[in-house]
Amino acid sequence: MPEEPQDQGIRDKLSRQGEEALGRIAEELAGNALVTGAISRAFEAREKAVQAQEAAMGALGIPSAADIERLTRRLRSVSQRLEGIEDSVDGVDDRLAEIKKGIDRLDGRLEEIGARTTEAEGSDEISDRLDEIGRDLAALRASVAPGQEPPPRAQERLSVTES
Repeated sequence: MPEEPQDQGIRDKLSRQGEEALGRIAEELAGNALVTGAISRAFEAREKAVQAQEAAMGALGIPSAADIERLTRRLRSVSQRLEGIEDSVDGVDDRLAEIKKGIDRLDGRLEEIGARTTEAEGSDEISDRLDEIGRDLAALRASVAPGQEPPPRAQERLSVTES
């Protein structure tokens, strides 16, 4: 058991020394013009290889990774817009359903009014007939000489009209 803390201490010491050594090597390499030039040329070569690959794939009609990524982003955008449109259509559909219910209620009310109007038209016909009878009575009274009493109801003659 006493050896474990000593082993841990040795590991820490070796780890620190390794990190320091790597840091010094990295600083020396970064300061070396030959190494930085080689790294720069490697990156340039990589970029040219990527461009050549994209040109070759384009000539063959094969999309590049960048093309696929752009297409994927565009597809997501269209999908989100479509979801918005679907939500709007659902809202319009709900509103149309409310309007239809309102129209159905109005139709019911119009049917009620139509029934009442039909009843009223029947009463208008009755009213018109009563007015006609009233005019006949007034004409009958006017035909009686002033100061004379009209004949008793039992003696009145009713005019016969064609129906």
